[in-house]
Formats: sequence, C-alpha cells, structure tokens
Amino acid sequence: MSWSLHVTVAAIVERQGRFLMVEEHTNDGIRLNQPAGHLEAGESLLQAVVRETREETAQHFRPRHLVGVYRWQVPPSDATYLRFCFGGDGAGEIPGQTLDPEILATHWLTRGQLAARRAELRSPLVLRCIDDWRSGRRHSLDLLHEVE
Repeated sequence: MSWSLHVTVAAIVERQGRFLMVEEHTNDGIRLNQPAGHLEAGESLLQAVVRETREETAQHFRPRHLVGVYRWQVPPSDATYLRFCFGGDGAGEIPGQTLDPEILATHWLTRGQLAARRAELRSPLVLRCIDDWRSGRRHSLDLLHEVE
C-alpha cells in the first residue's frame, strides 16, 4: 500500500458548554464529528473550514483561533490525516442552505455526552480537539500564511 496524506479542517463551535456536531454517513457507518472535511484545490485553510461548516451545518462560522494541528495515521492502512482544527463563533443559520447529502443531522452535545458515545465518534481527533479547546489552546490565526 502506498502512503497518502489527507489535509482536513475542523471547526469547534461551543455554545453554553455544548459543541456543534454532525451526524454523518461514513464508510464505517453513522458517526459523530465536528463540522470537518478536506481542503480543496485553490482554497485556504480558513476558506475550507468556513465552507465545510456551512455545507455540513447550514451555519456561518467565523474562525477566531487555531486550536491545533493533528497528525493521525489510520491503522492498519497507510492513510494519514493532517487536521487543522479551528475554534470560532457560530454566526447564525444560513436560510435555504441544504446540508451535504451524507449529513443526517446536527446536534449540540456536551463533552460528557460525546465521551459516552465514544464508539460513534468519527476518529480519536474529535475528543482530542474538544479537550484542547476546553484546556484553553488558542493560537493566533497569524500562524497561517498563504504564499503565492
């Protein structure tokens, strides 16, 4: 098997101790995840996380911080994910926005509710990102540079 790298983005949106999550169809069944997805050709990381949040939740997202950059190699394959997780503000629903076809629903869940449903999480990155957010990890978006 050859090595492959997937660059992804994820959004942390917290409201009154609850986190915006998506319930989605995956190759492994129905899973819970942050609004997240792959970086597309020609877009910046910030554009990608705003787009993914819009497409998966019908919510505006305003990134405020980089929570962290995470590398996860999926056992037993050679697929490696490099996730850029952003924390920010949900800025309201987008009227008329339809959700991506694989999204079944959006939920506002506490960290405890997510831990109780650990077997349903898309990856170990879900709780790790939330835990880093809750511990105060907030890095300036100035760390990101688009080089032409």
